[in-house]
Amino acid sequence: MQGFVGDTLASALLANGVSVVGRSFKFHRPRGIVAAGLEEPNAIVQVGEGDQAIPNLKATGVELYDGLVAKSVSAWPSLRFDLLSLNSLFGRFLPAGFYYKTFKWPDWHLFEPLIRKAAGLGRAPTKPDCDVYDKRSATCDVCVVGGGPAGLSAALAAAQAGQKVLICETDASWGGSLLNCPSDVRGKDGLKWLQAITNDLAQNPNVQMLNRTMAFGFYDHNFLGLLECLTDHLPPNARIGPRQRMWKVRAERVILATGAIERPMVFPNNDRPGVMLASAGLTYALRYGVAPGQAIVIATNNDQAYRQTEALAKLGVRIVAILDARAKPPAWCLKRAEAAGIPVLNGVAPTNTKGRQRLKSIEVHQIDEKGVALPGTRSVYACDCLLTSSGWSPVVHLHSQSGGKLRFDETVQAFLPSKSVQEASCVGAAAGLFGLDQAIESGERLGASDVAPTSGAIVPLWQIDTSGLRGKAWLDMQNDVTTSDVKLAIRENFRSVEHVKRYTTLGMASDQGKTSNVNGIGVMHEALDVPLQKVGTTKFRPPYDPVTIGALAGRRIGENLHALREMAADQQHHALGGQMEDYGGWLRPACYPRNGENEDQAIAREVLATRNSLGLFEASPLGKIEVYGPDAAEFLDRVYVNTMKTLKPGRCRYGIMLSEHGIVHDDGVLACMADDHFLVGTTSGHAATIADELQEWLQCEWPDLDVVTEDVTTGWSVMNVNGPQARAVLEKLDTDIDLSADAFPFMNFRAGSIEGVPCRIQRVSFSGELSYEVSVPWAFGSSLFDRLIDAGREFDITPFGIESLMAMRIEKGFLHVGSDTDGMTMPQDIGFGRILEKKTADFIGRRSTMQPEGTKRERRHFVGLEVADGGPPLPIGAHIKGLQDKPPGRSQGFVTSSVQSPTLGRPVALGLVDRGRDRIGEEVQVWDLGRTRKARVSKPGAFDPQGARQDG
Repeated sequence: MQGFVGDTLASALLANGVSVVGRSFKFHRPRGIVAAGLEEPNAIVQVGEGDQAIPNLKATGVELYDGLVAKSVSAWPSLRFDLLSLNSLFGRFLPAGFYYKTFKWPDWHLFEPLIRKAAGLGRAPTKPDCDVYDKRSATCDVCVVGGGPAGLSAALAAAQAGQKVLICETDASWGGSLLNCPSDVRGKDGLKWLQAITNDLAQNPNVQMLNRTMAFGFYDHNFLGLLECLTDHLPPNARIGPRQRMWKVRAERVILATGAIERPMVFPNNDRPGVMLASAGLTYALRYGVAPGQAIVIATNNDQAYRQTEALAKLGVRIVAILDARAKPPAWCLKRAEAAGIPVLNGVAPTNTKGRQRLKSIEVHQIDEKGVALPGTRSVYACDCLLTSSGWSPVVHLHSQSGGKLRFDETVQAFLPSKSVQEASCVGAAAGLFGLDQAIESGERLGASDVAPTSGAIVPLWQIDTSGLRGKAWLDMQNDVTTSDVKLAIRENFRSVEHVKRYTTLGMASDQGKTSNVNGIGVMHEALDVPLQKVGTTKFRPPYDPVTIGALAGRRIGENLHALREMAADQQHHALGGQMEDYGGWLRPACYPRNGENEDQAIAREVLATRNSLGLFEASPLGKIEVYGPDAAEFLDRVYVNTMKTLKPGRCRYGIMLSEHGIVHDDGVLACMADDHFLVGTTSGHAATIADELQEWLQCEWPDLDVVTEDVTTGWSVMNVNGPQARAVLEKLDTDIDLSADAFPFMNFRAGSIEGVPCRIQRVSFSGELSYEVSVPWAFGSSLFDRLIDAGREFDITPFGIESLMAMRIEKGFLHVGSDTDGMTMPQDIGFGRILEKKTADFIGRRSTMQPEGTKRERRHFVGLEVADGGPPLPIGAHIKGLQDKPPGRSQGFVTSSVQSPTLGRPVALGLVDRGRDRIGEEVQVWDLGRTRKARVSKPGAFDPQGARQDG
């Protein structure tokens, strides 16, 4: 197809004679273009191909470019012939809320695959988004949303008063209604006035102008979210730089010049392609040079349509007739129509349409003052386009998002902004001022006061009542919601506007009800016989129009999503082929695959090499917090479950920390460096959190304690030497620390030097093997890693990763906080019950552990699980059931850790099981996603339960 620069995809499709642009969601009825802006409900398309395909865009908002590829959504096998249109034949069985009442027997899962396949509109791309997105923050005195006459006038007035102004406009061009219907502005040519004011704004140093920029959200404290489209309007091969930019704007004052949306008329079969908003027809004709039809009928209940009709007639468009629902239109309206040679029918309205792929004719009836069609007054008009205008709804979305209130105005028959709770005001059509001069004046005068709306000639016409006539009257054209659906919801006692919305899906389509919600509220008002103000509106939530996920993410994707910290020997890990992954915010090797090994094979090799000889593991990310001062021991005694006051210099102790709710929060090894100096070890992911919490307790709860703390995690790198040859390899290095078993026993700490640099060594083990954690200043970590590799070659030293360490700790039955605990695990569940009973001093979380929940017998205990059916490892997360229980039923616990043990040659697992310590030896069921396995409850520690190997 062909189009012109400046066209939208919608205007180009109309110019190329395309009448059907989409299918509705439920019944897959053929749909044509209804609007010319973001309120369009039907023309939903997928633009682009491959990794640059963008689903669910409105054709009215897609700027045309050479080579644009667009496909309609929600149609199969084609737009013209859609098999799912057969749904219409069963329409009587698919009313509002049918999905709540059906698909229950025999099982929802029987229907689920088909329903999921039928759901949705466009297809999300399967490849990563190749575009780049930016973010920017800005502050201003005045932020003006909307680049029409009112917004431009408000921006210029504020700038001339010396205020810093930011003005944004969704359209590519400035001017708003002046682009769609050029008019004189105070006796001057409107387009020349537009050119002059945009030039003044562009040259004013106080003004920043952002076109192609949508304000999608208005949040607390005058904070707005804007989406600027930078290259969407260009061919893909011409796009340079970011595709879109999200602005975070904080303004002293916000002026909302967001305009208004015309309401369609509601009558049977008003969804036929060729039925369009009158304002849209005028826009396509005047702005884009596309006649919406060859023979046009205009149906209205207000004065504005006469101005639109006059403008169309001047272009040579054939107007068949004007159907005015009012019994007595104003005299000036009739004179204008007469001067243009257009017949006017008073007190009539369309009641049906005919045509398949395009409108062919309309039926018309006389109506009474309540909008009821009178029998025996039917007439037919041949036409290919029906332009309807049932009044205007100010775009109050941002005003409402900011917390502003609305009131229903009987004069203009619309919800208008009333009370603002932030420094924000509405001007122009957004305030109910639909006249051009009034809109401009309201923008200019905004700084002085709010402007009240003026009267307009309009009669309420929420639906044309055609009782006894066939055909559904459509409210939400994308979701196939009709007036009868709303009435059904009310009959079923859904009387809140929010409930009706959810029961019928009214206003829940991608257009968010921009053309349907107010009409739907009007139908509720008539059905309930309550004032429109009492019916109210649904909650307006951001975004005003869909925002790309890429714009929300910005450049925080992939590796930038969360900046991963690198370990001291990062280069060596990469050089050794480490499979680097995110562990607690650190880039760490999971394992080191060799010669085509998969992960399981690499883990098995590393585990066996460590247990048989020597393994090297970098543990630099482990949390290291120094606690110093005369009251350090007292402070740590209050922090840990177990007693720390009795710890002597040079000794280490494993400890558990709790939250104030008595839940296991973190664990680690505490080393006493001196009577008043301790080194607190934490898990890698909790190091910063624990450091902050220790500070909070000292500053807010116990300021009387003479203690200081310092997080030194990144000050010291840690190389963990594991295996039977661990002592032998360290003795090859130059150190002043006696590493012999007698001089340096298990759970001891020593400080000294190694290879000429300061070091701290702890004899602790998470693998169950003879193990030394050697800490040196961070800058020397890399060289220490290299030195250990060189010294360990004769022992076939093997670097191992996190997953290999996890396999070894599961074999040993060691607890891993976060994996083997959850948000309900207390210390008594993991074997600390006796310590709780013996410790007399108070500590964080103690009171919570003594509450009834903590003392009940049916708590889940940390235990081992042996596979009893000869199968593979148990699935992590699988539920535990009694052997005679019929699953799924109530869970008695779950598998927390599971692995195929390289050392034992069989699966081993750990879990939390109801009364697990009382059920040692009991066989249980393990249920996972419908599959049942057998396991046996055991004590944790399938390998070396006596701990003989930790001494070498």
